[in-house]
Amino acid sequence: MRLFRLTLATIFQRKAWAICAFAVAVLPFLLPLLSSAEEKPVLIQPARIQAAWAALWICTLVWGLFTAAKQGEANTRSGLGEYFLTTGTTPGRQWIAIWLAVACFIVPLTLAAAAVSQFGATPSDPAEREFWWVMNLQYAALFLLVTLPLIALAVALASRFGSVAGFAIPLALALYGLYGVGYLDNLLKLEENPVLQGFWLFSPQYRYADLTQRLYFKSGALPASAFWGMAAYYLGLMLVLCALARLIFRIKPTV
Repeated sequence: MRLFRLTLATIFQRKAWAICAFAVAVLPFLLPLLSSAEEKPVLIQPARIQAAWAALWICTLVWGLFTAAKQGEANTRSGLGEYFLTTGTTPGRQWIAIWLAVACFIVPLTLAAAAVSQFGATPSDPAEREFWWVMNLQYAALFLLVTLPLIALAVALASRFGSVAGFAIPLALALYGLYGVGYLDNLLKLEENPVLQGFWLFSPQYRYADLTQRLYFKSGALPASAFWGMAAYYLGLMLVLCALARLIFRIKPTV
């Protein structure tokens, strides 16, 4: 699609993706050398794991959502949306084109983080190496199932409400799903509250997709039943967010 190629070329020409690529693929090898990890070689590999995946989360939730929001808003306010509509590109196809263009940068970053973890922090124990690649693939898959729908939502929200809302709302949802639900869960364990309990039940449990600590402590790959159950949950959540995003997305600016 022409809109997909145009959006992809626009993002590529802005070069901000190169900073993210450097942060994910290179910084994990540099940061341990600048810290006390170099004094204890056993800490270097865990430090690389944390640096690679932390950089990926930050780049995706900051640069990825911001870029998606900017492109969603630009498509509406510049008149591109109306132009492509006259060429037969429906609003749904336009939304998917912008989404996929941003995803074309997020997916390689995810694979780069998994590669750093796989080849730059491989355990020396043969028994641990057997499940290491499975853990990295599981992490990459869950990460994409969590972040790609948020990017789709950012595109849609920005097209209707502007880039600030398109960036801030998915970011707040992601941070709540990663950290906020954990605090809420601990609060409910101390004191029961039916209203908060119901709110918690319908909250996105993104925290389970963060397997950094599992890699750090070499806890082993997720059991197949647990992984596929989590994948099904995030896939269902993805369908809900994508359906909502499609309803919100617009190609004409508000008068």
